[in-house]
Amino acid sequence: MMQHIEAMFEHLSAVVGLGEIFALSSAMVWAMAVVMFRHGGQHLTAFQLNLFKNFVGLCLLIPTSLIMAGAHLPDYSGMEWVLVLLSGYVGIAIADTWYLRALQLLGAARTGVVASLYSPMMVLLSMLFLGERLSAWQYPGFVLVLAGILLVTWKHRKEDISKADLITGVAFGAGGVLLMATGIIMVKAILEQHEFFWTTTLRLMAGTAGMLIAMTWRKEWTHTLSIFKPSHFFNQQPWIYLISGSVLGTYLSMVFWLAGYRYTQASIASILNETAAVFIVIMAWLFLKEPLNLRKVLGIVLALSGVLVLLLGG
Repeated sequence: MMQHIEAMFEHLSAVVGLGEIFALSSAMVWAMAVVMFRHGGQHLTAFQLNLFKNFVGLCLLIPTSLIMAGAHLPDYSGMEWVLVLLSGYVGIAIADTWYLRALQLLGAARTGVVASLYSPMMVLLSMLFLGERLSAWQYPGFVLVLAGILLVTWKHRKEDISKADLITGVAFGAGGVLLMATGIIMVKAILEQHEFFWTTTLRLMAGTAGMLIAMTWRKEWTHTLSIFKPSHFFNQQPWIYLISGSVLGTYLSMVFWLAGYRYTQASIASILNETAAVFIVIMAWLFLKEPLNLRKVLGIVLALSGVLVLLLGG
């Protein structure tokens, strides 16, 4: 079954740019997840939120992998096993926790600005380690996307945030996106050559296992389990938003995100992933009633124009 689906995807990719579609879909779904986490994630630490969303993702990815690919694990070499597991630990256990910590310290707008470092980092790493290059037309598209993101996320009015929180938040955010990019570079070739769903699942397993080991080392099991005890969780936590955000942000968004890297260049997928910041602004306007001013509208137009140039320039 999986072979037929992969063959269909390969055919569609050659016709309509399936990798680009997946990358944009990941950005849209992640934006929806961020809105959910902004509703429900303030009562948990970044580590607890990351652990919860990863657990929900695994509960969905494991049966999906069994249905789509069967019970046989991919035939990795020894080095490929190391890369998949290390990628999960670096790109999920550490990177996602740092990103969520930056979100709590800086807020969504400032975190969006810091997160815009992701695609330049990915483009640079892709050139250095994967030999990828953007076409002449795609560089202006890259610039337009980044300019649009900076416009929609930048705030002229200063919020109440201490200098220490600003420095710490920027450090966590920049470090997080660098590790996300590094994790993808590690498994780019493996995603292209081996079974997709099990690779995605094993990577998430490694990230979650790394977090459980950290909990053991820091002796946080008792406290964490008390927070997620059903009687406490369903009575004290905004569980609808947490579960919805986890399904969208870890299950759907991660599948789309990695599929984007499987079916197109890592540099292109990373630039398209950046449009999540634009979709977050749109979702916040639609569902959180946040104002949409002229600057944000201009940023959205610039970013989407850049996406169009990227797609046509390929």
